[in-house]
Amino acid sequence: MRASTLPPSVQPSTTWPVSAQRVDLSIIVPVYNEAPVIEEFHRRLLAALDALPESCEVVYINDGSRDDSMRLLRAFGAADARVVVLDFSRNFGKEIAMTAGLDHAAGDAVVVIDSDLQDPPELIGDMLREWRAGADVVMMRRTSREGESWLKKASASWFYRLIGSIGEQAIPADVGDFRLLSRRAVEALRACPERTRFMKGLFAWVGFRQTTIDYERDARFAGVTKWNYWRLWNLALEGITSFSSVPLKLASYVGLATAGFAFAYALLIFGKALLYGNPVAGYPSLMVTVLFLGGVQLIALGIIGEYLARMFVEIKGRPLYLLAGVYRHREDAPAALQSAAVPRKEPAKEPVPASGGEPPGA
Repeated sequence: MRASTLPPSVQPSTTWPVSAQRVDLSIIVPVYNEAPVIEEFHRRLLAALDALPESCEVVYINDGSRDDSMRLLRAFGAADARVVVLDFSRNFGKEIAMTAGLDHAAGDAVVVIDSDLQDPPELIGDMLREWRAGADVVMMRRTSREGESWLKKASASWFYRLIGSIGEQAIPADVGDFRLLSRRAVEALRACPERTRFMKGLFAWVGFRQTTIDYERDARFAGVTKWNYWRLWNLALEGITSFSSVPLKLASYVGLATAGFAFAYALLIFGKALLYGNPVAGYPSLMVTVLFLGGVQLIALGIIGEYLARMFVEIKGRPLYLLAGVYRHREDAPAALQSAAVPRKEPAKEPVPASGGEPPGA
């Protein structure tokens, strides 16, 4: 194995969890191809944290970025001992990145925030005031959504109304992932074993004492959004199938209604033929009936398939994510590269042993 080309202060860590000691506040920041904005975000975040009396750490999760994000994150870690960088082996998605951040955060309070500067880091102080007053979950509700199309705003509104009407757990409208969680709320989330994770629903599900702060959401500072409409559609399906069984019931209700309609129509045809001698309608009506019933059956099968697919993911029991490395400011860090799969059943009590491999740049 060749020697690492990384400076000693940003060598990969070989222990898990990342933080060696408890701090007052952890900031979780998922990052995916955010090189155009991450430096400005980091500057504003550190300025906001420097104004706070609490001890802090910043946990960046590099979610398989293909741009210059990881190099910049390593530089942040080299310059500031409060910065920890989790480097995924590939892109696992934002929901999983937030989960990894919760697994590794050591703070008594934990703030989840995006790196695109739509959510101002300067509001963290307001969130901490609510936490000091006894809140376990401080939700940030958007009163405006600058830089978003009318279609995205309308679809978000429809989704929140839909999930609110059919979901088993009410999800607050216009509240995203930007929020503060107390330590006991974090531990409750870590105890959730599911692999199909809709974090907005899980945040609401844990309960505890919750409060809300209204704010105006800014437009993205730089770069482009990673959420196209197809990904948003899939996220909506995750939310509905994770927190509602109404679609399954709806398939049954539609089947019963269709059967009842068919029976009533059969009685009508039979009565007309018996009383008036009317001939039974022929090929066109038969084709319409067959196609209608076929469409209903395919819709029902599709709904069942969505739930079965998620059950299939659950029973495979694969790790939620794999770490290619954990980077922090350590003068005595070894050169070995960590590649650890973090279990979801319960928090690890002992460091996860590292598997072999060459360090980045080798």
